[in-house]
Amino acid sequence: MPVPGKPRPKTRIQREKQDLILDAALNVFSLHGFRGATIDQIADAAGMSKPNLLYYFASKEEIHRRLLTSMLDLWLDPLRELDSEGDPIPELRSYIRRKLEMARDYPRESRLFANEMLQGAPHAIDVLESELRELVDDKARVLLDWMEQGKIARTDPYHLIFSIWATTQHYADFDVQVRAVLGRDRGGEGRFEDAARYLEHLFMDGLLPRG
Repeated sequence: MPVPGKPRPKTRIQREKQDLILDAALNVFSLHGFRGATIDQIADAAGMSKPNLLYYFASKEEIHRRLLTSMLDLWLDPLRELDSEGDPIPELRSYIRRKLEMARDYPRESRLFANEMLQGAPHAIDVLESELRELVDDKARVLLDWMEQGKIARTDPYHLIFSIWATTQHYADFDVQVRAVLGRDRGGEGRFEDAARYLEHLFMDGLLPRG
């Protein structure tokens, strides 16, 4: 018997329709950003009428918020998994590889996030200033502890994290440029493995303790 005031669980068809809308919206938002996207574009991409779409989501804002919340949770997973009890070099190498895998596997989500940042993060600023900041503070302390123990070279832990973000995300947000410059011979799927080896060399050599 339904509990009064508690939303009924969605049916399979409702879940499938919402997933269809979210996938279409991800395409539209990643191409046009929040401001440039419209409900009509999303409905057209989903192959349904605007009234039908609005039956499942009340507004463009609700769809965007749902996508952004899901994407931010996904984006933070690799950093959450940085283990303070592990060996720092393998831990950081694994982090770099996971970030590159996400650039390869989730290019639309990456563009969604980049568009949100370029517009001043109006729908994500609360998460950036709370959950993201707390997580980065926590992992910065892990990096500082490794530095204190002499396991990695001393550097600014925040800018180290920013640098990993910037270099790995480049392969999602600027993939067209990467493939154009590398050309047909080097611009295929192997470009991510090439990037991983280069970034491992760049960061790992730079983080080896001196003396």
